[in-house]
Amino acid sequence: MSVAFRRDGDEEHLEPKFEVPIPPGPNRVTPAGLALIEQRIAHFEALAASETDETALAAARRDLRYWKARRASAEVMPPADGNIVAFGTRVTFRVGGQERTIAIVGHDEADTASGKVAFTAPLPRAMMDAEAGERVDFNGKAEAIEIVSVEPL
Repeated sequence: MSVAFRRDGDEEHLEPKFEVPIPPGPNRVTPAGLALIEQRIAHFEALAASETDETALAAARRDLRYWKARRASAEVMPPADGNIVAFGTRVTFRVGGQERTIAIVGHDEADTASGKVAFTAPLPRAMMDAEAGERVDFNGKAEAIEIVSVEPL
């Protein structure tokens, strides 16, 4: 029998909506990262309260569950002292002859376009615990990165 004759609706052909995946590992956040989580929760609570479209409401509730889970698991890290590369530091480094600066932050605060990189990304992991003036291996190359300066966020 043709599908057209046995279906009651189109719901069986819709893609299932899964929960937003939570990054593995600890949920380390800066104070600014915790504030960002609180802003997102407020945004999605307001959206869920005002939304009338069922699909949009389900999406807002799903996002709200994600942000509430992130708030519940958030570990606000103490401020870094800036002596070594660590979570919550701004690092200026030289790689391939070019100087760059990144801030090492949590997953939810990360935004590579603005220079905020998650602490679990390969670049920050390679530089962790290094001091200004030190060279570290990266991407299979010995002493590929030179740490120029480290400061707290």
